[in-house]
Amino acid sequence: MMPVAVAARRRPPIARRQRALVVLATVLVVGGAWGCRAADPRVQAETPSGEERPEADVAVAATARVEGATETIEVGAGVDGVIAELRVREGDVVHRGEVLAVIDRRELHAELSLAAAAADAARQARTRVLRGSRTEEREQAEAEVAAAEAVVRQTEAQYRRTAELFAEGILAPAERDEVRRNLEVSKAQLQAARKRTELIKAPPLPEDVAKADADVRSAEERIRLVQQTLDKSVVRAPIDGTVLRTMLRAGETFSVMVPRAILSLADTSRLRVRAEVDERDVGQVYAGQPVLVRGDVWHGRGVPGRVGRVGAQMGRKSVRTGDPAEKGDRDVLEVLVDLEHEDPRLVVGLRVTALFLKGTMPASNHPVPVR
Repeated sequence: MMPVAVAARRRPPIARRQRALVVLATVLVVGGAWGCRAADPRVQAETPSGEERPEADVAVAATARVEGATETIEVGAGVDGVIAELRVREGDVVHRGEVLAVIDRRELHAELSLAAAAADAARQARTRVLRGSRTEEREQAEAEVAAAEAVVRQTEAQYRRTAELFAEGILAPAERDEVRRNLEVSKAQLQAARKRTELIKAPPLPEDVAKADADVRSAEERIRLVQQTLDKSVVRAPIDGTVLRTMLRAGETFSVMVPRAILSLADTSRLRVRAEVDERDVGQVYAGQPVLVRGDVWHGRGVPGRVGRVGAQMGRKSVRTGDPAEKGDRDVLEVLVDLEHEDPRLVVGLRVTALFLKGTMPASNHPVPVR
């Protein structure tokens, strides 16, 4: 059996270990609570790094992302093919209409040449229809009429002499009838020659002109369609802006069926912030409200701005902070914040925190009671 004095001497180490465990558990609990509090953007807004700001100044804190004066545009081509040229690099400033890339569609150039040749042939055919017969044909027809008239005059003179000789009883009736038949034949030939001349000199038929016009329009429409397809192979800048990223390079294949752009473009001449306000805080945000924009590791007051536009429809949250405790199932309202000045720390796509400051809300933003 252990003596009482020895047992009494061994109790103090156990008590000290218990006290140490209690202190450690307390530190862990306090530290976890402080970490959760620090991860909350509302609490970060209350005590920004390097500056003491009273909690009463901030009405709402929301996660946000920096964007240009326009949203980022994913630029692609209108036709499938291999990228023959990529004429820009990331960071290049481009102007509206400037060529950014070219899709290799050399077969369209040959098709365009064939369509142009067909259109030219159709126009020439229409010209021939409107002009009618050639000058040589008209001259020949007039000469035939003149010859037929001469034959008729000669035959008429011969018939008159024959008729006189027949009346005197010199010629037989058969000889007179033969000369009369020759006269009738010559008159018929003259009539036919005059009809041919009228036909040659006549204007074109309406249906022939309509067909010629339709042929020309069809050929020109073919040229227009091929040219449109060829124009789609040239990728042009839709706006003035800066190339943010190139997703494809020269030699790679672009397809309109695959949702992958060639490059992304945005107008970075003026930056703004797109904040996502939680559905619980929508009533505290209004147009013209002062805002401070601050990055996660910034020091100082932040970049000032004002609410430029408040969204008209709720949506799902898209800007994530990476915090496991973040609520991702709540609806948010997009709010655009116009910055008062530029800051080199702000770049397109940067995740920031928008601090909506308290102020005097316009009367038009106050809820109207239902009567």
